Amino acid sequence: MAVRYKTVLLFGAPGAGKGTQGELLGNIPGFYHLSTGDMFRALDRESELGRTFVSYSEKGELVPDELTIKLWQQYTNEQIESGKFDPDTQLLVLDGLPRTTDQAKLIDPLLDVLGVIHLFAMNKEAMVARLRQRALQQKRTDDAKEEVIRTRLEIYERDTRPVLDMYDASMVHEIDAMGTMAMVLMHVLDVVAPIHANSVVPAGV
Repeated sequence: MAVRYKTVLLFGAPGAGKGTQGELLGNIPGFYHLSTGDMFRALDRESELGRTFVSYSEKGELVPDELTIKLWQQYTNEQIESGKFDPDTQLLVLDGLPRTTDQAKLIDPLLDVLGVIHLFAMNKEAMVARLRQRALQQKRTDDAKEEVIRTRLEIYERDTRPVLDMYDASMVHEIDAMGTMAMVLMHVLDVVAPIHANSVVPAGV
């Protein structure tokens, strides 16, 4: 039987700050942040898989579900083998997966989901502006074009937002993404700190 990683899922539309909050949590002992965006960007763009990813990302489209899960399994195993991720002592903070209901079904045997953080913003234009600013700062060409940004937001509402309904409502925690970074983190920690305390063995025990 496959190991099911104790996990908190980070959800939110592009620009909601999932990556930022995930990185902050990943710097706290006992949490391991795994971003599928970072995973994809780390691909060799000249490899077959890398070229496949680029063909989708340049259009703002999602990579096919089975390919995404396969790559995620491979990447996670590499993190464990290298000693970067210890499932026994760290709570997995998963950012960017699952993005579709089919992905949620495919990955369910591998995850023990203990909570879902949904970062939301009522102002769509603020999300577009945030993505543009991020593109300029990080030179991320996939976020630079407005039509690509709006396509990504539309795909999120159509394909990813419904994934939240697959989890019990008591597990889904709504957090306003447009507050300051520190305020958002404070609200996130209010949710994940108790989950962490009750789910993993402290390192060194």
